[in-house]
Parts: sequence; structure tokens; C-alpha cells
Amino acid sequence: MPKPEPTELSRPYWDALREGHLVIQRCDCGHAWLPARHHCPACLKPQPRWERASGKGTLVSWVVYHTAYHPAFESRLPYNVALVQLAEGPRLLTNIVDGNEALVADAPVELKVEWEGDAALARFRLA
Repeated sequence: MPKPEPTELSRPYWDALREGHLVIQRCDCGHAWLPARHHCPACLKPQPRWERASGKGTLVSWVVYHTAYHPAFESRLPYNVALVQLAEGPRLLTNIVDGNEALVADAPVELKVEWEGDAALARFRLA
């Protein structure tokens, strides 16, 4: 499985997942986002802060893959890639671990940190 490659900028995100929770960046203007950036994408102010997210969200959309476009995903077919809107505002591309048949738009979801080797990943389950 391809591994994430944390950078100095993204390291707080990956460290938090290793500890079992999710963090997002937020600016003094109130805007929150993922992935990590040096400046707020809304007002361009530098030095955003990291804050712990609730881990709750809503399923916005998803696709179910029946073809593996990378050999590492062959054993996972069919698998989903989902867009989750976090309660704090940012949207995150992820997977829903409950299976593809149970997915419905606007379903409440909650964080489920899963390990792929030595990498902790933000996945979600239906709440």
C-alpha cells in the first residue's frame, strides 16, 4: 500500500492520527481547512493554528471502485472513496469502513483511525 509522506507542515496531522484523533487547521478569521497550508485559503493570513476535531461528520458523496488502478488495491475490491464534511467545516477524502451497500447521502459518520502498516489513516464509519 502506498504510504503517506509527512512533511514538516503536515506532521501535526499525522501525529494526531497516530494518537487516535483528527486535527484541522483554523485561522483567526474562523475559516477551517484540510489539507495543511501555511496560509489561510480564505483571507491569506499566515500561521494558522491546529485544533482537535470532533471526529464527527456527514457523508457528502462517494464512489465505489470495482477496478484496481494500483496493484495495492486489488485485494480491497470493491472499495469506496468518500467525501466527508467534518462538523467543523472542512471536507476530507477518505473511506467508509462499513461496506458499500450501507452508504447513503447525508449519513452521519464518525472517525475510525485505521492502521496500514506503520501509518495511521483517517477513515470513517457510519454513526
